[in-house]
Amino acid sequence: MKTESRTRTAMVFPGMGPSSFADVGKFMLINPHARKLVAVADDVLGYSLVDKFRDTEGDYSEYAQVAFLVNCLALAEWAEKTLDVVSEIVAGPSFGEKAATAYSGSLPVEDVILLTAQLARYLDDYFAVEHTDIVTHSFVRVGEERLADIKGELTDLDEWHEISCYVDDDFYMLTLREHNLEWLKKRLRAIGGLSLYTMRPPMHCGIFEPLRTKVAEELFTNLEFADPRIPVVKDQDGSEITTGAGVREMLLDGFVRPTRWTDIVATLKARGIERVCVAGADSLFSRVGLTRKNFDVLAVNPRMAMQPRRRAAVA
Repeated sequence: MKTESRTRTAMVFPGMGPSSFADVGKFMLINPHARKLVAVADDVLGYSLVDKFRDTEGDYSEYAQVAFLVNCLALAEWAEKTLDVVSEIVAGPSFGEKAATAYSGSLPVEDVILLTAQLARYLDDYFAVEHTDIVTHSFVRVGEERLADIKGELTDLDEWHEISCYVDDDFYMLTLREHNLEWLKKRLRAIGGLSLYTMRPPMHCGIFEPLRTKVAEELFTNLEFADPRIPVVKDQDGSEITTGAGVREMLLDGFVRPTRWTDIVATLKARGIERVCVAGADSLFSRVGLTRKNFDVLAVNPRMAMQPRRRAAVA
């Protein structure tokens, strides 16, 4: 008897980018998987997620972050039910760690929703008074040697800096003091680099250790992390996590260690993954050359899920 082979697939939850209510509100209100999770969020948080998200400005408000999480998980569920996606491993670079934690079963979705809202508040409070002069800047078309030159020049100037994200072989996010931002942009232009966008608050740096400690002591103490049902790829080094303790460490390390999508890709490739299902509104990880040249990419976003699908013909 011949058995059907299945494409070896990894579920990937993207880092968070701007996603307005105008872009995803209809999905949240109509898609049954999203509606179910929105109801869970309303119950856990004690407010209407849809109303708060619709009425609050800011790409990264508490409500925008919870909505992004809910939509990612709903899209993963939709892909499984509608597209017959079966994943053997999960990864979640940067913000995607939270969705990966819930998807893997390491924490109940209710706990992850509440944690996401709490973390948003902690980040707002922390960066309102700490490191107000630091930003994270992303850029492309800069190879490893050129990046080393830029970092060396900043070191020679006695200017603090850290890499926050390794996206591709020529795509990085560098965190530095804001008064050096124009210098960096000019330096990038001089070597053929292309500046993309600047993020505030900054992310993934060792100097945020006090924030990591505060979160660990005040938010993580009563959380019980179960061993994940499928391996989770740690986005700081690409290692495979199979224990609840490992998932907990990954979430906390996200404050102080850079995201390495390059390492995640290497791990998935070594495992024999052929396809990545990227569940969520994503303009980065599913599109970069490193991803496209190593995997078939199934980009599952709200627009795709809202498109009418043909029903199978009845004999």
